[in-house]
Amino acid sequence: MSRDSQVPGFAVVGRPNKGKSSVVATLARDDSVHIAAAAGSTRDVRRFPMRVDGETLYELVDTPGMQRARQVLAWLREHCQDAAARPAAVRQFLLEHRDDAQFADEVHALEPVVAGAGIIYVVDGSVPFGADYEAEMEVLRWTGRPSLALVNPIENSDYVEQWVTGLGQYFQTVRVFDAHRAEHHKQLELLSLFGHLDPEWQQPLQRAVSVLRADRERQHLEAAEAIALMVEEGITYSVSQALPEGAPEAPVKKLLYNRYCRHLIRRERQCREQVEALFYYRELKTAEAGMDFDEEELFDQENWYLWGLSQRQLLVAAGAAGGIAGGSAGMVVDGMAGGLLHGLGTLAGGIGGAIASSRQVLRRSEDIARWTVSGIPTGGRRLVYGPSRNLNFPFVLLGRALQHHRQVSQRTHAVRGALKLDEPVLDWLDDSQRRKLALIFEDLRRGRRVDQRRSELVGLLRAWCLAADHAESSSSSR
Repeated sequence: MSRDSQVPGFAVVGRPNKGKSSVVATLARDDSVHIAAAAGSTRDVRRFPMRVDGETLYELVDTPGMQRARQVLAWLREHCQDAAARPAAVRQFLLEHRDDAQFADEVHALEPVVAGAGIIYVVDGSVPFGADYEAEMEVLRWTGRPSLALVNPIENSDYVEQWVTGLGQYFQTVRVFDAHRAEHHKQLELLSLFGHLDPEWQQPLQRAVSVLRADRERQHLEAAEAIALMVEEGITYSVSQALPEGAPEAPVKKLLYNRYCRHLIRRERQCREQVEALFYYRELKTAEAGMDFDEEELFDQENWYLWGLSQRQLLVAAGAAGGIAGGSAGMVVDGMAGGLLHGLGTLAGGIGGAIASSRQVLRRSEDIARWTVSGIPTGGRRLVYGPSRNLNFPFVLLGRALQHHRQVSQRTHAVRGALKLDEPVLDWLDDSQRRKLALIFEDLRRGRRVDQRRSELVGLLRAWCLAADHAESSSSSR
């Protein structure tokens, strides 16, 4: 990383186990950054470029924790008496100790700084400020490089004020930055701050902020499009099977229903993977089994109140949809109270467990979609299952997808735990929005004004996704 490089670079430095790698993961939007609870887990320098559409906007350098700063500072003071020569003294220290195992961590941490990187110094705001930290701060000051300090409250914020006061005597800028909870706008604020610390970086970092804001809007738009297409398919999907003359219907109905469930479960999973990829997540698949809204619950109507609408809300939505109110609204509300479909494991055989009896499957399937039977000119008949006629089913698909999107889009790449369900996601919809959605869903189901309704659904979803960002920004500023 050269001094005249057009791509700004930041070396993230500090003591072991103070959250340096978490800061790197968040600012680089990279969940491949290794984060471990054990102190000193970062032993080598690793570079993480922040790229959008193949363009590198800036680079983060994850460094080992400095542990012998007092000895380094003593050497520097012994070999330099002139403040103007301090950066040269640091370079000389690196030359003389590059192969010295005793100072391996310090050399690794300082090399990218001397090569032209800015300094992001990270401390833990949940532990007391101590004078023993001042040696490493002073060593970093000797480099002469632009710097800022981040107080990362790993467990609590008990000592944040101490750190802000102490760090302010050594660094040009000090900010509290929780790498596990930092909203997107806070990440952009840090880039803007660094642009003011080094004139050479102002223009490239202004561009980086502009590109990242546009990329955020693109992420929300493409996520809205993916969710809208998934919900539309959930509304319109059907399966069919030809039966020879005299063949029993019940086993075939059971087969078709299980096929229907499997397909929509796979489609929901595919949509989740699309959204995760849009927000640059590659490791969330391992956590999916622990999700509170896992795929086995998609057809468990006992839990639909978490994702769809309540009985009252369904009646409001059904009334708006006109023709659907009389024939199916009552069935849907009754189904909500009846406790149907006890998990996918009893429905879809090879995915989750034992197959339910044909009688159970037929009874339950009738609450999701409609069965039709038609004759075949060459003999026999054709069984068709679908599309869905359940008023709440598209709201369930939508609620689950919006909850997943919110969790993914508001999550930082430093978080390694499973996604968690916080609250029923559609509670905030007002009656007019529910009516609007019910009309969109019914027209899509019937194949009426499909392009218009699809566009309207994407527009609503995009607006809600962007609103979630604004809500996070407003709550954090209060």
